[in-house]
Amino acid sequence: MLICRGKIRKIMATATGLFFLTTSAFSVTSKRPSVSLFVNKVHSFRLRAANIEESEIEGKEEVGISEKKKIFVAGATGNTGKRIVEQLLAKGFAVKAGVLDVDKAKSTLPGQNPHLQIVKADVTEGSARLADAIGNDSDAVICATGFRRSLDFLAPWKVDNFGTVNLVEACCSLGVKRFLLVSSILVNGAAMGQLFNPAYVFLNVLGLTLIAKLQAEQYIRRSGINYTIIRPGGLKNDPPQGNIVMEQEDTLYEGSISRDQVAEVAVEALLHPQSHYKVVEIVARTDAPKRSFKELFGSIKQQ
Repeated sequence: MLICRGKIRKIMATATGLFFLTTSAFSVTSKRPSVSLFVNKVHSFRLRAANIEESEIEGKEEVGISEKKKIFVAGATGNTGKRIVEQLLAKGFAVKAGVLDVDKAKSTLPGQNPHLQIVKADVTEGSARLADAIGNDSDAVICATGFRRSLDFLAPWKVDNFGTVNLVEACCSLGVKRFLLVSSILVNGAAMGQLFNPAYVFLNVLGLTLIAKLQAEQYIRRSGINYTIIRPGGLKNDPPQGNIVMEQEDTLYEGSISRDQVAEVAVEALLHPQSHYKVVEIVARTDAPKRSFKELFGSIKQQ
């Protein structure tokens, strides 16, 4: 059972509380059998145990030959989320799609696929309900949620901050050990010297969106869960143009990438242990060389 280090109380921010959040974000043994007859068996067991600890999802490039791993995707009908669902299914995973509108999802997602299950899941309704939606059969959770633009100034905090925290807490209560978040470059723009970057200014005008995402990222990293945080550049619905460039956190401050490539990075992160406990920033460039995902993830240092 995964034990997260501490749970925060999710209290909706008052005007004073929100100001505080804003300013703080910117200041940013095992016993060996004595009987020699069992030595080989013990050695074999230890090898298997080590492999499991190294990777519960990544152990099979061809997932699904004997047993499909089930991945829960929050925000599965979003522009990026639905691409993640499609690519997971194509890779041989089973998928549990968490959506707000089940009927809409049935017409949006590949509903004829027997390995796709659609469930109602609202990340703003608390970790207990999310745990029910995720269930005891999910091996990993991918968060691809995003707030819908509205006049609600707190919408980014409800979805991109508290909603993400709710998902992590649900994982902790269920013992789900793997968590992936689709975030954004420039979330830590103030610390990068990009305070007046037009993209940073614009996104934070809409309810301090990037600051809300950064707060959620920080919670994930403190929780103890095995995470990969993916920070893409500007998201494009067009097919990929150029190869993926992957950099260390707080490095990229411009550039764009196809949502198809973002989905590909998310799925490949499940297959490569080199992605564990890392924050990666990604864009696509036509002059970038083609690199394997093992090489891409391996080039990023853990912080």
